[in-house]
Amino acid sequence: MATGHTDPRRRERILAATLDHIAEEGVAGVSHRKIAARAAVPLGSMTYHFGGMDELLREAFTRFADRVVAVFEEHLGRADSPEQAREAVTDLVHALSEGPRRDLVLTQELYTLAARRPEYQELTQAWMGRSRQLLERHFDPDTARQLDALIEGLTLHRALNNGAPHSRALTRRAVTRITTA
Repeated sequence: MATGHTDPRRRERILAATLDHIAEEGVAGVSHRKIAARAAVPLGSMTYHFGGMDELLREAFTRFADRVVAVFEEHLGRADSPEQAREAVTDLVHALSEGPRRDLVLTQELYTLAARRPEYQELTQAWMGRSRQLLERHFDPDTARQLDALIEGLTLHRALNNGAPHSRALTRRAVTRITTA
């Protein structure tokens, strides 16, 4: 293992280890010692790279949110018409709900942290704002807000209903109801 400044990926490994740890044990289980061990870095690297636990959590969750917004962009960026946009939103719900369970857990951990600690609400509000901007390329702001909530809710419901998640047709009907006057 490289040490000190000769290890340019150390910071990235710490952030990845933080998200992995949160996905497995929750935010409450995060400590510098646990993250350093998981990232295979010296404990001193934690304070060298991050000013404290809040800085580490904010940066890790920001990177996670960036990844989810990229999924929104991937789906919505291809749409050239309202019909294609509706289909993209339907695809997005299914991609997110059928994606890695880790992402679902990380999303819920971030929401819980923001609900308990107002300083993390900035992060969730920025994430929602970016998602809505992508939706607003195709829908008016009120519809985009409703769709954003629908995407979150349907994703959660589909992912947690392992026995019989709702169908693509049901998702499509919900998206159509919200997006047509």
